[in-house]
Amino acid sequence: MSKLKIGIGFLAGILLSLLVFFAWKGFTKKNEDKSVSDYYIITNQISKMNKMVVMEQNLSMMQKTTISHELFGSSYLPSSDKHIITFTKTNVQVSYDLSKMKIKVDSLNKKLIIETLPQPKITIIPSVEIQSMDDSFYNRFSQKDIKHITQKAKDAAYKMVDQEKLKEAGKKQLISNLKEIFVLAKALNYKVVDNTNEIPLDLY
Repeated sequence: MSKLKIGIGFLAGILLSLLVFFAWKGFTKKNEDKSVSDYYIITNQISKMNKMVVMEQNLSMMQKTTISHELFGSSYLPSSDKHIITFTKTNVQVSYDLSKMKIKVDSLNKKLIIETLPQPKITIIPSVEIQSMDDSFYNRFSQKDIKHITQKAKDAAYKMVDQEKLKEAGKKQLISNLKEIFVLAKALNYKVVDNTNEIPLDLY
């Protein structure tokens, strides 16, 4: 009878050990799955943002150009003037290629690390239209004149764009988009680490 009790006790000990082992393994696996799940949630959100963030600005400008021509090359004779009015529409785009942004997700230590931010790209697209031309039989606009005038209008459009101001506005838009990731990271108890020192502290 005593041997039977010892056998039952030994068997019960084995069963209890197995129960504890599988319970421990189950809890451990669950934690790992959750950690991996958190990692994929964050990385998927980042990959969704790998697109161009574009800010646009439209500018317009009208110019009047007058070209004087001396008849027969003499300053003593009346000069002949010709006039041209151009209208310049300029589209300006500020874009960020977010695929060049480097973000590391440390799921083990629950950290979201911002390594680098992309640089802005500014694209300026001027379009010049001739509104009116006033010339004479003796003083016509040549193709060379028109090409020179339209190029000057485009050069003026480039100078009119405040690129520094647009870069600053584009950066604010980029930070605003990153805020979505920071909110998600906080919800999953991740700490955001900014190695760029370019993101305002109140965002993470």
